[in-house]
Order: sequence, then structure tokens, then C-alpha cells
Amino acid sequence: MKIKPCLFILTLILFFPVQACPDNETQTKQGTYYSLSVENDLFAARDQRYTSGVRFSALRAEERLPEIFRRNLDRIPFFPEHGIKRFGFQIGQSIFTSDDITEKSPPEDERPYAGWFYTTMEISSDTGRTLDQFQITLGMLGRHSQAEQTQKAVHKLIGSPDPKGWHTQLKTEPGIIISYQRKWKAGKEFVEVAGLGIDFSPHLGVSLGNIFTHLTAGGIFRAGFDLPQDYGPPLISPSMAGSNFFVPSNVFGWYLFAGFEGRAVARNIFLDGNTFRSSRSVDKKYFVGDVMGGAVITFKKTRLAYTHVLRTREFKKQDGKDNYGAVTLTLRF
Repeated sequence: MKIKPCLFILTLILFFPVQACPDNETQTKQGTYYSLSVENDLFAARDQRYTSGVRFSALRAEERLPEIFRRNLDRIPFFPEHGIKRFGFQIGQSIFTSDDITEKSPPEDERPYAGWFYTTMEISSDTGRTLDQFQITLGMLGRHSQAEQTQKAVHKLIGSPDPKGWHTQLKTEPGIIISYQRKWKAGKEFVEVAGLGIDFSPHLGVSLGNIFTHLTAGGIFRAGFDLPQDYGPPLISPSMAGSNFFVPSNVFGWYLFAGFEGRAVARNIFLDGNTFRSSRSVDKKYFVGDVMGGAVITFKKTRLAYTHVLRTREFKKQDGKDNYGAVTLTLRF
């Protein structure tokens, strides 16, 4: 059995037809947002542990919310009745390796090799002051994630060393994650000097499942010109979710941002190993923190974001902290 991502992407294109929006007010409610996120530790000049994440996202607005979700919104705990409702769909792949990918038999006290291929459905409600995001993620861990094939093909293309430890990767296992996150905005711009706005968005969240189970808390500061109506650029789980939508008020805008997030971790399958089968594992740390910073540029219907993430040690014998970069391109139609 081989997973063919192109079939999922074709489904997305058919499921989220592009529509032109006649004015700014209509765009706010009816726009469709397509995002491509690429996370890689090569931005930090390294190739180990969390080595790569790629995700394609599509997000649409209330008027095109699938009927099955529209009828069942009141069943989601804490989900607000008011606000712009958006439905989203994501496809992604994450790749994890040990410290030295040239070793044929990586030490058992290093992070296990693992691949994760997944799809996510998201319902969000944006009141302008708060953003609630409810997500259900389904995917496959192990050789069917095609992570080994992806990493080897990319390394061959760019002339990097061939990763040799994939025969030790975590075993095949279906995965599910149910997540809920709420973000608040301390005014669109609680400080404004000569056109420069500054705001802060704290957030709380919870994720449950055999892949991730954790509680999160954090926030993001933004400072720039023409701060768009968003909650920071999106990152791939388990990092801060951000928002795939943005609503600028001018043709051109930019902002710098800095954020933080702490997680109380009950389960991380990429460290704990398979749920029902014997596999490699390490002794994880129960509290993990991220510090991040970067820049965002918006031009008409396009947003380009770069984020650099510094992460504390995730397991006890980890050699040093992790850091990686993330680039996200979002187009609105």
C-alpha cells in the first residue's frame, strides 16, 4: 500500500473551488485561503531530530461551511455561536531522525526515526477579539507515511548524506489527534505610534490522542505597519497554531513578531514509541517550551512569513536544544 499525496491535493482543489470576491467586505467572509508551510532544520544548518515538516492547507468561510458541520457546531464544547466560521482541510508529512543520520544502527537513547502522514479537518470561529479552533487529525505513522522515501529522495537531489537508520523507525500505527485552542487579541493595536501598531495574542489549548496528548499556553507579540486581522503565522503541530487566514486593510503591510509556548506533555508518540507494539523510545521530558520570532509581509492577497523556533530539550539524554525555521506562503482568492 502506498499513499499518494497528489490524490489528496486533487481532492482539495475540487473541494475548495476558487471564487473571485468583488469587494473587501465580501473577501473577509467568502475568501478561500491556500497555504503551503515548510519547516526544516536546514534553516539552522543542521539535520537531526525534527528534520522536516511540510503541510498544505485550504481554508474557506462561513457561507460555504459543509452542512454536517453547520448542524453540529453546538456540540463542540466552548465553541462560540457568534463570529465568522471557517472550515479548513490540511495534508502534511513530518519527519524525525536520530542525531547522526549516517549511522546504520543509531543509539537507542537517541530520538527514534519516525514518519507521520496526516490529514486535518478544522472548524474555527473568529469574533475579531477571539479565535477558537477545533481540529480532528487522522494519519498514519510508520513506513506507510513515506517519510523514508521522501527524505532519501530529497537528500539525493541536493547531494546530502543518505539517511541509513530508517530500518529502526517506529512501526505502522494509525493515529488520531483531537485539538482545541482559543486565542485572544488585546485590541487590534493597543499601541500605535506614527502608523506602527503593536498587539499581543495569548492562547490556551489542549490536544488528545495516541500521537499527541498535551496542554499548551503561550502568546505572540506583533509590531508593524498595517497589522492584518490574523493571530500570527501558522506552525505545524505541536507548535503554536497561528491562523491560516489574514485580512489586511492596505495593499502592503509588514510586521515583526516574537512568541512563546509551553506544553505539559502526557504523550508524544515520536518519543514514547508505538502504543500497542514494542518499538524504540526515549525518556521524554514532561514540560517543553518554544520561543519563536520572525517576520511577515503582506501584499494584496498574499502573505509570506518566516519563523525561527528554539525548543527546549524534549527527552532526557537529548544532546542540545532544537531549532528550525519555517516558511509559510498564503494566497487568498
